[in-house]
Amino acid sequence: MSNITEVLKNAKRIHFIGIGGSGMCPLAEILHAKGYSLQGSDNNESSIVERIRKLGIPVMMGQRPENLEGADMIVYSAAIMKTNPELIAALESGVPTFTRAELFGEITRQYSNCVGICGTHGKTTTTSMTVQTMLDAGLDISAVIGGKLPLTNSYGRVGTNDTIVVEACEYVDTFLHLYPNVSVILNVDEDHMEYFKTMDNLIASFHKFAELAKSAVIYNGDDANTVKAVEGITGKALISFGFGRDNDYHPENIEEVAGACNSFDVVYKGETLGRITLRVPGTHNILNALAAVACAIYSGAEFKDCVKGLETFGGAGRRFEHLGTYKGIDFIDDYAHHPAELKVTLDAAMKLGYKKVWAVFQPFTYSRTKLHFDEFVDVLKIPDRCVLTEIMGSREVNKWDVYSSQLCEKIPGSVWFNTQEEVCDYVLAHAEAGDLILTMGCGDIYKSANMMIETLKAE
Repeated sequence: MSNITEVLKNAKRIHFIGIGGSGMCPLAEILHAKGYSLQGSDNNESSIVERIRKLGIPVMMGQRPENLEGADMIVYSAAIMKTNPELIAALESGVPTFTRAELFGEITRQYSNCVGICGTHGKTTTTSMTVQTMLDAGLDISAVIGGKLPLTNSYGRVGTNDTIVVEACEYVDTFLHLYPNVSVILNVDEDHMEYFKTMDNLIASFHKFAELAKSAVIYNGDDANTVKAVEGITGKALISFGFGRDNDYHPENIEEVAGACNSFDVVYKGETLGRITLRVPGTHNILNALAAVACAIYSGAEFKDCVKGLETFGGAGRRFEHLGTYKGIDFIDDYAHHPAELKVTLDAAMKLGYKKVWAVFQPFTYSRTKLHFDEFVDVLKIPDRCVLTEIMGSREVNKWDVYSSQLCEKIPGSVWFNTQEEVCDYVLAHAEAGDLILTMGCGDIYKSANMMIETLKAE
Protein backbone atom coordinates (compact mmCIF):
# COMPACT_ATOMS: atom_id res chain seq x y z
CA MET A 1 0.00 0.00 0.00
CA SER A 2 1.50 3.34 -1.04
CA ASN A 3 2.35 6.03 1.46
CA ILE A 4 -0.27 8.38 -0.01
CA THR A 5 -2.96 5.74 0.55
CA GLU A 6 -2.35 5.74 4.30
CA VAL A 7 -1.89 9.51 4.52
CA LEU A 8 -5.10 10.24 2.60
CA LYS A 9 -7.04 7.74 4.69
CA ASN A 10 -6.03 9.52 7.90
CA ALA A 11 -5.82 13.13 6.71
CA LYS A 12 -7.98 15.63 8.54
CA ARG A 13 -7.07 18.80 6.63
CA ILE A 14 -5.54 18.89 3.14
CA HIS A 15 -3.83 21.99 1.75
CA PHE A 16 -3.71 22.59 -2.04
CA ILE A 17 -0.90 24.81 -3.38
CA GLY A 18 -2.31 26.23 -6.61
CA ILE A 19 -5.90 25.19 -5.92
CA GLY A 20 -7.21 27.46 -8.69
CA GLY A 21 -5.71 25.36 -11.48
CA SER A 22 -8.09 23.49 -13.80
CA GLY A 23 -6.39 20.21 -12.84
CA MET A 24 -6.46 20.85 -9.09
CA CYS A 25 -10.06 22.07 -8.86
CA PRO A 26 -11.83 18.77 -9.72
CA LEU A 27 -9.71 16.82 -7.24
CA ALA A 28 -10.62 19.34 -4.57
CA GLU A 29 -14.30 19.05 -5.53
CA ILE A 30 -14.20 15.25 -5.24
CA LEU A 31 -12.41 15.24 -1.87
CA HIS A 32 -14.77 17.96 -0.59
CA ALA A 33 -17.77 15.82 -1.62
CA LYS A 34 -16.20 12.86 0.20
CA GLY A 35 -16.13 14.91 3.40
CA TYR A 36 -12.49 16.00 3.62
CA SER A 37 -11.61 19.38 5.16
CA LEU A 38 -9.70 21.42 2.58
CA GLN A 39 -7.89 24.73 2.22
CA GLY A 40 -5.72 26.19 -0.53
CA SER A 41 -3.75 29.06 -1.98
CA ASP A 42 -3.32 30.66 -5.37
CA ASN A 43 -1.66 33.70 -6.92
CA ASN A 44 -4.64 34.98 -8.90
CA GLU A 45 -8.32 35.49 -8.34
CA SER A 46 -10.34 33.58 -10.94
CA SER A 47 -13.73 32.04 -11.60
CA ILE A 48 -12.33 28.71 -10.36
CA VAL A 49 -11.16 30.26 -7.09
CA GLU A 50 -14.57 31.88 -6.70
CA ARG A 51 -16.23 28.51 -7.27
CA ILE A 52 -14.02 26.79 -4.69
CA ARG A 53 -14.77 29.44 -2.10
CA LYS A 54 -18.51 28.98 -2.69
CA LEU A 55 -18.05 25.36 -1.63
CA GLY A 56 -16.85 26.67 1.72
CA ILE A 57 -13.17 25.98 1.05
CA PRO A 58 -10.92 28.85 2.19
CA VAL A 59 -8.47 30.09 -0.48
CA MET A 60 -5.62 32.46 0.40
CA MET A 61 -4.16 34.82 -2.19
CA GLY A 62 -0.39 34.80 -2.47
CA GLN A 63 1.79 31.82 -1.65
CA ARG A 64 3.51 32.03 1.72
CA PRO A 65 4.72 29.47 4.27
CA GLU A 66 2.12 30.55 6.83
CA ASN A 67 -0.67 29.37 4.50
CA LEU A 68 0.22 25.79 5.42
CA GLU A 69 -0.88 26.13 9.02
CA GLY A 70 -3.26 23.40 10.15
CA ALA A 71 -2.59 21.03 7.24
CA ASP A 72 -1.63 17.39 7.79
CA MET A 73 -1.36 16.66 4.06
CA ILE A 74 -0.17 18.97 1.25
CA VAL A 75 -0.73 18.70 -2.52
CA TYR A 76 0.89 20.92 -5.14
CA SER A 77 0.25 21.37 -8.84
CA ALA A 78 2.80 20.86 -11.63
CA ALA A 79 2.57 24.58 -12.39
CA ILE A 80 4.22 25.44 -9.06
CA MET A 81 7.89 26.30 -9.55
CA LYS A 82 10.53 24.75 -7.28
CA THR A 83 11.47 28.23 -6.05
CA ASN A 84 7.93 28.88 -4.76
CA PRO A 85 8.30 29.80 -1.05
CA GLU A 86 5.15 27.91 -0.05
CA LEU A 87 6.33 24.73 -1.79
CA ILE A 88 9.80 25.05 -0.25
CA ALA A 89 8.20 25.38 3.20
CA ALA A 90 5.92 22.40 2.51
CA LEU A 91 8.84 20.15 1.54
CA GLU A 92 10.77 21.22 4.65
CA SER A 93 7.80 20.99 7.03
CA GLY A 94 7.72 17.26 7.57
CA VAL A 95 4.04 17.25 6.58
CA PRO A 96 3.43 14.57 3.89
CA THR A 97 3.56 16.44 0.57
CA PHE A 98 2.48 15.00 -2.79
CA THR A 99 2.18 16.10 -6.39
CA ARG A 100 -1.23 16.58 -7.94
CA ALA A 101 -0.45 13.56 -10.16
CA GLU A 102 0.10 11.33 -7.12
CA LEU A 103 -3.18 12.39 -5.54
CA PHE A 104 -5.00 11.97 -8.85
CA GLY A 105 -3.64 8.45 -9.20
CA GLU A 106 -4.71 7.55 -5.66
CA ILE A 107 -8.25 8.78 -6.32
CA THR A 108 -8.55 6.68 -9.50
CA ARG A 109 -7.23 3.61 -7.65
CA GLN A 110 -10.40 3.66 -5.55
CA TYR A 111 -12.64 2.88 -8.57
CA SER A 112 -12.82 -0.51 -10.31
CA ASN A 113 -13.74 1.07 -13.67
CA CYS A 114 -11.54 4.09 -14.28
CA VAL A 115 -11.89 5.30 -17.87
CA GLY A 116 -8.81 7.42 -18.65
CA ILE A 117 -9.08 9.56 -21.78
CA CYS A 118 -5.78 10.81 -23.19
CA GLY A 119 -4.50 12.32 -26.43
CA THR A 120 -2.68 15.41 -27.61
CA HIS A 121 -5.93 17.01 -28.76
CA GLY A 122 -9.56 16.72 -27.69
CA LYS A 123 -9.16 15.32 -24.17
CA THR A 124 -11.44 17.78 -22.40
CA THR A 125 -14.17 17.71 -25.05
CA THR A 126 -14.20 13.92 -25.28
CA THR A 127 -14.11 13.47 -21.50
CA SER A 128 -17.00 15.93 -21.20
CA MET A 129 -18.94 14.17 -23.96
CA THR A 130 -18.38 10.81 -22.28
CA VAL A 131 -19.45 12.07 -18.86
CA GLN A 132 -22.61 13.69 -20.23
CA THR A 133 -23.40 10.59 -22.28
CA MET A 134 -23.02 8.25 -19.30
CA LEU A 135 -25.02 10.50 -16.99
CA ASP A 136 -27.86 10.77 -19.50
CA ALA A 137 -27.72 6.98 -19.84
CA GLY A 138 -28.45 6.73 -16.11
CA LEU A 139 -24.95 5.80 -14.96
CA ASP A 140 -24.18 7.71 -11.75
CA ILE A 141 -20.46 8.09 -12.40
CA SER A 142 -17.68 10.17 -10.88
CA ALA A 143 -15.52 12.41 -13.08
CA VAL A 144 -12.43 14.60 -13.32
CA ILE A 145 -12.49 16.99 -16.29
CA GLY A 146 -10.05 19.69 -17.36
CA GLY A 147 -12.89 22.07 -18.20
CA LYS A 148 -16.25 22.93 -16.73
CA LEU A 149 -19.12 20.73 -17.92
CA PRO A 150 -22.27 22.87 -18.18
CA LEU A 151 -24.52 19.88 -17.38
CA THR A 152 -23.01 19.61 -13.89
CA ASN A 153 -21.55 23.14 -13.67
CA SER A 154 -18.38 21.55 -12.31
CA TYR A 155 -14.95 20.19 -13.16
CA GLY A 156 -15.55 17.00 -11.19
CA ARG A 157 -18.32 15.04 -9.54
CA VAL A 158 -18.77 12.14 -7.14
CA GLY A 159 -21.25 9.46 -8.17
CA THR A 160 -22.54 6.35 -6.47
CA ASN A 161 -21.27 3.64 -8.82
CA ASP A 162 -17.76 2.33 -9.31
CA THR A 163 -16.96 4.17 -12.56
CA ILE A 164 -14.85 7.30 -12.79
CA VAL A 165 -14.18 9.04 -16.13
CA VAL A 166 -11.03 11.14 -16.10
CA GLU A 167 -9.05 13.35 -18.42
CA ALA A 168 -5.57 11.85 -18.55
CA CYS A 169 -2.82 14.30 -19.49
CA GLU A 170 0.50 13.15 -20.94
CA TYR A 171 2.42 16.24 -19.75
CA VAL A 172 5.51 15.04 -17.78
CA ASP A 173 3.95 11.55 -17.88
CA THR A 174 1.22 12.53 -15.41
CA PHE A 175 -1.13 9.90 -16.82
CA LEU A 176 1.22 7.10 -15.82
CA HIS A 177 0.18 7.66 -12.18
CA LEU A 178 -3.40 6.61 -12.98
CA TYR A 179 -5.08 3.21 -12.52
CA PRO A 180 -7.22 2.85 -15.67
CA ASN A 181 -9.49 -0.04 -16.36
CA VAL A 182 -10.00 1.43 -19.84
CA SER A 183 -7.30 3.49 -21.57
CA VAL A 184 -8.54 5.75 -24.37
CA ILE A 185 -6.10 7.27 -26.88
CA LEU A 186 -7.57 9.97 -29.14
CA ASN A 187 -4.40 10.89 -31.04
CA VAL A 188 -0.65 11.31 -30.57
CA ASP A 189 0.86 14.50 -31.96
CA GLU A 190 4.08 16.41 -31.41
CA ASP A 191 3.69 18.43 -28.19
CA HIS A 192 5.49 18.94 -24.86
CA MET A 193 8.72 18.15 -26.67
CA GLU A 194 10.73 20.10 -24.09
CA TYR A 195 10.01 17.05 -21.92
CA PHE A 196 9.68 14.13 -24.35
CA LYS A 197 12.52 15.25 -26.70
CA THR A 198 11.58 12.76 -29.46
CA MET A 199 8.41 11.36 -31.01
CA ASP A 200 9.58 7.87 -30.12
CA ASN A 201 9.66 8.84 -26.44
CA LEU A 202 6.20 10.40 -26.71
CA ILE A 203 4.72 7.34 -28.41
CA ALA A 204 6.42 5.09 -25.81
CA SER A 205 4.64 6.99 -23.01
CA PHE A 206 1.25 6.51 -24.65
CA HIS A 207 2.13 2.82 -25.05
CA LYS A 208 2.81 2.61 -21.31
CA PHE A 209 -0.56 4.23 -20.63
CA ALA A 210 -2.26 1.65 -22.85
CA GLU A 211 -0.44 -1.12 -20.99
CA LEU A 212 -1.81 0.17 -17.68
CA ALA A 213 -5.39 -0.65 -18.75
CA LYS A 214 -6.77 -3.67 -16.94
CA SER A 215 -9.55 -4.50 -19.42
CA ALA A 216 -9.62 -2.48 -22.64
CA VAL A 217 -7.89 0.05 -24.88
CA ILE A 218 -10.08 2.29 -27.05
CA TYR A 219 -8.01 4.01 -29.72
CA ASN A 220 -8.07 6.09 -32.90
CA GLY A 221 -7.42 3.58 -35.67
CA ASP A 222 -6.92 6.35 -38.24
CA ASP A 223 -3.99 7.95 -36.42
CA ALA A 224 -0.66 6.35 -37.32
CA ASN A 225 1.10 7.39 -34.11
CA THR A 226 -1.77 6.03 -32.00
CA VAL A 227 -1.73 2.72 -33.88
CA LYS A 228 2.01 2.52 -33.25
CA ALA A 229 1.41 3.25 -29.54
CA VAL A 230 -0.92 0.27 -29.16
CA GLU A 231 1.29 -2.18 -31.05
CA GLY A 232 2.13 -5.18 -28.91
CA ILE A 233 -0.67 -4.60 -26.41
CA THR A 234 -2.13 -7.99 -25.43
CA GLY A 235 -4.43 -9.48 -22.83
CA LYS A 236 -7.16 -6.82 -23.11
CA ALA A 237 -9.82 -5.76 -25.58
CA LEU A 238 -8.63 -3.47 -28.37
CA ILE A 239 -11.48 -1.30 -29.68
CA SER A 240 -10.82 1.11 -32.55
CA PHE A 241 -12.73 4.13 -33.80
CA GLY A 242 -12.21 6.42 -36.79
CA PHE A 243 -13.48 7.42 -40.21
CA GLY A 244 -12.02 4.32 -41.84
CA ARG A 245 -14.53 1.49 -42.35
CA ASP A 246 -12.09 -1.04 -40.91
CA ASN A 247 -12.45 0.52 -37.44
CA ASP A 248 -14.79 -1.11 -34.90
CA TYR A 249 -16.72 2.18 -34.66
CA HIS A 250 -16.98 4.43 -37.71
CA PRO A 251 -19.41 7.04 -39.09
CA GLU A 252 -21.40 6.76 -42.30
CA ASN A 253 -23.73 9.11 -44.22
CA ILE A 254 -22.15 12.25 -42.76
CA GLU A 255 -24.12 15.43 -43.41
CA GLU A 256 -23.14 18.95 -42.41
CA VAL A 257 -25.92 20.76 -40.55
CA ALA A 258 -26.25 24.09 -38.74
CA GLY A 259 -23.07 25.57 -40.15
CA ALA A 260 -20.17 23.30 -39.29
CA CYS A 261 -22.01 20.75 -37.11
CA ASN A 262 -22.50 17.18 -38.32
CA SER A 263 -25.11 14.44 -38.43
CA PHE A 264 -24.01 10.85 -39.02
CA ASP A 265 -24.81 7.17 -38.54
CA VAL A 266 -22.73 5.25 -36.00
CA VAL A 267 -21.68 1.83 -37.28
CA TYR A 268 -20.20 -0.83 -34.98
CA LYS A 269 -18.63 -3.86 -36.69
CA GLY A 270 -20.97 -3.57 -39.65
CA GLU A 271 -24.13 -2.91 -37.63
CA THR A 272 -25.73 0.54 -37.79
CA LEU A 273 -26.51 1.50 -34.20
CA GLY A 274 -28.34 4.73 -35.00
CA ARG A 275 -27.89 8.36 -35.92
CA ILE A 276 -26.41 11.28 -33.97
CA THR A 277 -26.66 15.00 -34.74
CA LEU A 278 -24.03 17.03 -32.91
CA ARG A 279 -24.40 20.58 -31.60
CA VAL A 280 -20.65 21.21 -31.56
CA PRO A 281 -18.97 22.10 -34.87
CA GLY A 282 -16.06 20.49 -36.69
CA THR A 283 -15.41 17.05 -38.18
CA HIS A 284 -12.95 16.36 -35.34
CA ASN A 285 -15.94 16.19 -33.01
CA ILE A 286 -17.26 13.20 -34.96
CA LEU A 287 -14.19 11.28 -33.75
CA ASN A 288 -14.62 12.62 -30.21
CA ALA A 289 -18.25 11.47 -30.24
CA LEU A 290 -17.32 7.99 -31.49
CA ALA A 291 -14.80 7.66 -28.66
CA ALA A 292 -17.47 8.76 -26.16
CA VAL A 293 -19.93 6.19 -27.53
CA ALA A 294 -17.30 3.44 -27.30
CA CYS A 295 -16.50 4.38 -23.67
CA ALA A 296 -20.15 4.58 -22.63
CA ILE A 297 -21.18 1.30 -24.23
CA TYR A 298 -18.15 -0.50 -22.77
CA SER A 299 -19.14 0.86 -19.35
CA GLY A 300 -22.70 -0.47 -19.56
CA ALA A 301 -24.74 2.12 -21.49
CA GLU A 302 -26.93 1.30 -24.49
CA PHE A 303 -26.53 3.27 -27.70
CA LYS A 304 -30.07 4.65 -27.61
CA ASP A 305 -29.27 6.15 -24.22
CA CYS A 306 -26.05 7.68 -25.56
CA VAL A 307 -27.84 9.69 -28.23
CA LYS A 308 -29.47 12.17 -25.86
CA GLY A 309 -26.21 13.03 -24.12
CA LEU A 310 -24.36 13.67 -27.37
CA GLU A 311 -27.20 15.54 -29.06
CA THR A 312 -27.60 17.91 -26.11
CA PHE A 313 -23.86 18.38 -25.54
CA GLY A 314 -23.03 22.01 -26.27
CA GLY A 315 -19.36 21.94 -25.40
CA ALA A 316 -17.19 22.13 -22.30
CA GLY A 317 -15.94 25.30 -20.67
CA ARG A 318 -13.40 27.08 -22.88
CA ARG A 319 -13.96 24.55 -25.70
CA PHE A 320 -15.64 26.59 -28.45
CA GLU A 321 -17.70 28.07 -25.63
CA HIS A 322 -20.24 30.66 -26.77
CA LEU A 323 -20.00 33.55 -24.31
CA GLY A 324 -22.83 35.57 -25.79
CA THR A 325 -23.74 38.19 -28.38
CA TYR A 326 -23.20 41.87 -27.59
CA LYS A 327 -23.95 44.79 -29.96
CA GLY A 328 -24.34 42.19 -32.71
CA ILE A 329 -20.87 40.71 -32.14
CA ASP A 330 -20.57 37.03 -31.15
CA PHE A 331 -17.93 35.94 -28.64
CA ILE A 332 -16.56 32.39 -28.51
CA ASP A 333 -13.69 31.25 -26.28
CA ASP A 334 -11.55 28.21 -27.00
CA TYR A 335 -8.62 26.45 -25.29
CA ALA A 336 -6.81 25.68 -28.58
CA HIS A 337 -3.08 26.29 -28.23
CA HIS A 338 -1.41 23.79 -30.58
CA PRO A 339 -1.43 24.47 -34.36
CA ALA A 340 -3.50 21.34 -35.05
CA GLU A 341 -6.13 22.50 -32.54
CA LEU A 342 -6.12 26.04 -33.92
CA LYS A 343 -6.67 24.71 -37.42
CA VAL A 344 -9.77 22.64 -36.65
CA THR A 345 -11.21 25.45 -34.50
CA LEU A 346 -10.60 28.14 -37.11
CA ASP A 347 -11.80 25.95 -39.99
CA ALA A 348 -15.05 25.36 -38.10
CA ALA A 349 -15.44 29.07 -37.28
CA MET A 350 -14.92 30.13 -40.88
CA LYS A 351 -17.88 27.97 -41.95
CA LEU A 352 -20.36 29.67 -39.61
CA GLY A 353 -21.24 32.56 -41.92
CA TYR A 354 -19.89 35.57 -40.01
CA LYS A 355 -18.89 38.81 -41.75
CA LYS A 356 -15.41 38.51 -40.28
CA VAL A 357 -13.79 36.00 -37.93
CA TRP A 358 -11.32 37.56 -35.50
CA ALA A 359 -8.73 35.21 -34.03
CA VAL A 360 -7.40 36.68 -30.77
CA PHE A 361 -4.61 34.29 -29.85
CA GLN A 362 -2.27 34.08 -26.87
CA PRO A 363 0.69 31.77 -27.66
CA PHE A 364 1.54 29.52 -24.70
CA THR A 365 5.15 28.62 -23.84
CA TYR A 366 8.21 29.72 -25.77
CA SER A 367 9.29 26.15 -26.58
CA ARG A 368 5.99 25.29 -28.30
CA THR A 369 5.98 28.59 -30.21
CA LYS A 370 9.54 28.03 -31.44
CA LEU A 371 9.06 24.36 -32.33
CA HIS A 372 5.84 24.97 -34.28
CA PHE A 373 6.58 28.50 -35.51
CA ASP A 374 5.87 27.91 -39.21
CA GLU A 375 2.72 25.90 -38.42
CA PHE A 376 1.41 28.74 -36.22
CA VAL A 377 2.02 31.17 -39.08
CA ASP A 378 0.10 28.95 -41.52
CA VAL A 379 -2.98 28.39 -39.33
CA LEU A 380 -3.20 32.00 -38.16
CA LYS A 381 -3.62 33.06 -41.78
CA ILE A 382 -7.00 31.26 -41.82
CA PRO A 383 -9.17 33.91 -40.06
CA ASP A 384 -10.10 37.27 -41.53
CA ARG A 385 -8.21 39.11 -38.79
CA CYS A 386 -5.50 37.92 -36.40
CA VAL A 387 -4.61 39.68 -33.14
CA LEU A 388 -1.84 38.34 -30.90
CA THR A 389 -0.80 38.94 -27.33
CA GLU A 390 2.77 38.43 -26.23
CA ILE A 391 3.66 34.80 -25.50
CA MET A 392 2.65 33.50 -22.06
CA GLY A 393 5.81 31.75 -20.90
CA SER A 394 4.23 29.98 -17.92
CA ARG A 395 6.93 27.74 -16.43
CA GLU A 396 9.57 28.72 -19.01
CA VAL A 397 12.27 31.38 -19.43
CA ASN A 398 12.56 32.69 -22.99
CA LYS A 399 15.89 31.06 -23.88
CA TRP A 400 14.52 30.51 -27.40
CA ASP A 401 14.41 34.27 -28.08
CA VAL A 402 10.99 33.98 -29.73
CA TYR A 403 8.30 36.68 -29.68
CA SER A 404 4.79 37.28 -31.00
CA SER A 405 6.11 40.16 -33.10
CA GLN A 406 8.03 37.57 -35.15
CA LEU A 407 4.80 35.70 -35.88
CA CYS A 408 3.14 38.98 -36.90
CA GLU A 409 5.86 39.68 -39.44
CA LYS A 410 4.80 36.50 -41.28
CA ILE A 411 1.00 36.84 -40.98
CA PRO A 412 -0.42 39.48 -43.35
CA GLY A 413 -2.59 42.09 -41.63
CA SER A 414 -1.96 40.76 -38.13
CA VAL A 415 -1.18 42.90 -35.07
CA TRP A 416 0.19 42.16 -31.61
CA PHE A 417 0.02 43.85 -28.22
CA ASN A 418 1.75 43.47 -24.87
CA THR A 419 -1.39 43.74 -22.75
CA GLN A 420 -4.91 42.38 -22.89
CA GLU A 421 -6.26 45.90 -22.32
CA GLU A 422 -4.63 46.96 -25.62
CA VAL A 423 -6.11 43.89 -27.33
CA CYS A 424 -9.56 44.81 -26.02
CA ASP A 425 -9.30 48.41 -27.17
CA TYR A 426 -8.04 47.51 -30.64
CA VAL A 427 -10.57 44.79 -31.39
CA LEU A 428 -13.57 46.80 -30.18
CA ALA A 429 -12.42 49.79 -32.23
CA HIS A 430 -12.49 47.72 -35.43
CA ALA A 431 -15.04 44.88 -34.98
CA GLU A 432 -18.57 45.27 -36.34
CA ALA A 433 -21.98 43.73 -35.84
CA GLY A 434 -22.03 40.36 -37.61
CA ASP A 435 -18.44 39.54 -36.64
CA LEU A 436 -17.18 36.67 -34.50
CA ILE A 437 -14.46 37.34 -31.94
CA LEU A 438 -12.75 34.05 -31.12
CA THR A 439 -10.30 34.14 -28.20
CA MET A 440 -7.89 31.20 -28.20
CA GLY A 441 -5.16 29.86 -25.96
CA CYS A 442 -4.69 27.84 -22.77
CA GLY A 443 -3.50 30.76 -20.66
CA ASP A 444 -5.66 33.66 -19.51
CA ILE A 445 -6.74 35.05 -22.90
CA TYR A 446 -10.36 34.52 -21.81
CA LYS A 447 -9.86 37.68 -19.77
CA SER A 448 -9.68 39.64 -23.04
CA ALA A 449 -13.09 38.28 -24.03
CA ASN A 450 -14.52 39.17 -20.63
CA MET A 451 -13.02 42.66 -20.87
CA MET A 452 -14.56 43.25 -24.30
CA ILE A 453 -17.96 41.96 -23.18
CA GLU A 454 -17.98 44.15 -20.06
CA THR A 455 -17.01 47.17 -22.15
CA LEU A 456 -19.86 46.57 -24.60
CA LYS A 457 -22.32 45.97 -21.78
CA ALA A 458 -21.39 49.33 -20.25
CA GLU A 459 -21.94 51.29 -23.47
